[in-house]
Amino acid sequence: MQEYIPLIAAFGAGLIILFGVGALFARFYRQVEQGKALIVNTSRSEPAVTFTGRLVLPVVNRAEVMDLSVKTIQIDRRGKEGLICNDNIRADINVTFFVRVNKTAEDVLKVAQSIGCARASDARTLVELFNAKFSEALKTVGKHFDFEQLYTKRDEFKDAIIKVIGKDLNGFILDDAAIDYLEQTPLEALDRDNIMDSEGIRKITALTVERNVMTNELRQKERMEVGSQNLSADEAIFRFEQRKAEAEAKKEKEIAIAQAREQNEAARVTIEEQKKTLLLKHKNEEETLIAAEMKARGVSIAQKNREREIAIETERVEKARQLEVVTREREVSISTLARDRDLEAQKKEIADVVRARIAVDKTVAAEEEQIKDLRTMSQANREKDVVRLAAEAQAQETLVKLVKAAEAQEAAAKHKAREKVISADADLETADKIARAKIRMAEGVQAEEAAKGLAQARVREADAVALEKQGMVEARVSLEKATAVAQGEEKQGLAKVTVRQAEADAIQKQGLAEATVVRERMTAEATGIREKADAMRVLDERSREHEEFRLTLEKERTVELETIKARKEQAQAQADVLGKSLANAKFNIVGGDGAFFDRYVKAIGVGQSIEGALGESPTLRKIARDFTNDTSLDPEMAALVERFAKGDKDAQKKLLGMVKKDAP
Repeated sequence: MQEYIPLIAAFGAGLIILFGVGALFARFYRQVEQGKALIVNTSRSEPAVTFTGRLVLPVVNRAEVMDLSVKTIQIDRRGKEGLICNDNIRADINVTFFVRVNKTAEDVLKVAQSIGCARASDARTLVELFNAKFSEALKTVGKHFDFEQLYTKRDEFKDAIIKVIGKDLNGFILDDAAIDYLEQTPLEALDRDNIMDSEGIRKITALTVERNVMTNELRQKERMEVGSQNLSADEAIFRFEQRKAEAEAKKEKEIAIAQAREQNEAARVTIEEQKKTLLLKHKNEEETLIAAEMKARGVSIAQKNREREIAIETERVEKARQLEVVTREREVSISTLARDRDLEAQKKEIADVVRARIAVDKTVAAEEEQIKDLRTMSQANREKDVVRLAAEAQAQETLVKLVKAAEAQEAAAKHKAREKVISADADLETADKIARAKIRMAEGVQAEEAAKGLAQARVREADAVALEKQGMVEARVSLEKATAVAQGEEKQGLAKVTVRQAEADAIQKQGLAEATVVRERMTAEATGIREKADAMRVLDERSREHEEFRLTLEKERTVELETIKARKEQAQAQADVLGKSLANAKFNIVGGDGAFFDRYVKAIGVGQSIEGALGESPTLRKIARDFTNDTSLDPEMAALVERFAKGDKDAQKKLLGMVKKDAP
């Protein structure tokens, strides 16, 4: 045992040493996390690089950890610092670059020696190192692309950036790049004094205007197409709604007709049922009355039968009693029996006669009861028929009253409409005639004033007729002018009438203007009356002819009255003129008839007309001068005057034409 103690002690010491070495190894061994590298400075010339782990001895070795994970570097260029494209359009861009340390011992040592492990692990250091390089590469690549190509060729743009920058960045490696933001720089952020910016502004403005025009064209085209489609849809919807409304109206009409038919049928069925009910009720009442009568008759017959049976029983009892009496008396006296036998026979015959009479009375009573029953039933039936006929008569009377009232209302309405139409036509004709009468009055005033001093050339009766026609033509022309002036009053104003014939012509124009005003006013009133007159269409042919005939008579009557009135006023005016002209004349008239005054007045009028014509016509003065100087006329003129004196109408027209030519 003593000999094993050293071995055990040696073994224990070895174990202790082994455990101590293991504990020291575990204490000084450093593992490396994923995405990091451990750089250990040893006694050799180059540090050791490990990506898993290594034993680091204190004092002897120095260990540093470098972060190998991917880091992002953002390059943001906006506004005046924006990226200038090949077409000189500036773009706002934000690009993110993904950078990491290449996972090789040489690159890790290169980075560690150039910038250090701590700075290589700091993202801000990477931004300071690569910002200028990445910005320069971005500018270089961006200048090779147009602005629109930055969108359409984004992958090529990104690959070109990566290619320009390169993969090897002194130990760092560029994994990828991402364009986070890319938009056109706003115009207000550009410098108009910059050549490139001004060129970009010009292109942007041109493109914007062109695109806006195209957009507006597309929008207008869209609006037109949408409007056309909407219009087509609206028309289709309108037609559909119209057909739907027509269908609904037709359906409602059919429903209304069906409902009215059903209501009428229901009313008819109700009336029939009520009639059947009334008939059944009357029949039941009749049967009840008949049953009551039959019951009363049965009671009466039973009572009569009972009375008859009582009478028969009384007779039988009386007969038995009499037989008993006879039996007793027969026993008492045979002689009395013999004597009484004949008496009993006679009594028996009398009893038979009485019995037969009772039977006859019974039969008569029964027949009388039947007759009474028949009379009662007949009376009830008659009363029932009377009530039914009275009800039907009352219903028919009510129906006739309603129908007659409706017909009376319809006739009254037609009569009122006819009255309105007649009144409207009468007012229209009266207004027209009043206007014509005023025109005649104006012509009368014209003639009166012309007779005062402004008489026109009237050579005999033909000349007067011609001037009258000329005046009518002028009046019609003036009327048309006044009508045109009234219609164009808002645009042309009131036309001024040129006075060419002194006061008479002016009064004529004034009268015609007043007549035109009256005509316009009456026309306006007649428009409303004419609308009322449309009701006359509802009249039948005979009624219309009657009304037209009556209105024609009324019109002729009004015309005649106005004509008489105008002639009266004209005659009064002529009388006044004649009285004034003959006021200072001295002459005596002896004898003669009433026509003398008319011829005298006519001669005065002709003389004044001739004086006026001579004053205005050189031709007439020449004729008069030739006649007064006892010189012969021109043969043609003399023949014309001779034909005129004989009443030749052609000569009258020709001479009148010559006189008119002389007139101013």
